[in-house]
Amino acid sequence: MNLLFIGIGGGLGAISRYGLTIFIDKLSSNSFPLATLIVNVLGCLLIGLILGSSIQSKDSTYYFFVIGFLGSFTTMSAFSSQSIDLFSSNTPIIGTLYIMLTMSMTILATFIGLTLGK
Repeated sequence: MNLLFIGIGGGLGAISRYGLTIFIDKLSSNSFPLATLIVNVLGCLLIGLILGSSIQSKDSTYYFFVIGFLGSFTTMSAFSSQSIDLFSSNTPIIGTLYIMLTMSMTILATFIGLTLGK
């Protein structure tokens, strides 16, 4: 049964990430991967809120939202691919900035979420 919750949550998370990415990309006209940064920071904030507040055990909500939805909403593969693209296109300063922003902001967002969730 948990696999079903993970699958449904994962599908909805992937669709949500795609929709939000399209929306943000239309607002931003530069080559900086702002959409992926925002998606990952938002996902980390949400996981912090969820884990800080309501989920003490691994019930169906945990499998649906944390593993399924947020697992597919956030995206390490896009982050790493975009980082390599930035370095390959002779923009190492922007690539380094992207990596530093992603790492620091996602950890900070998770911490804020955990703090607010308690």
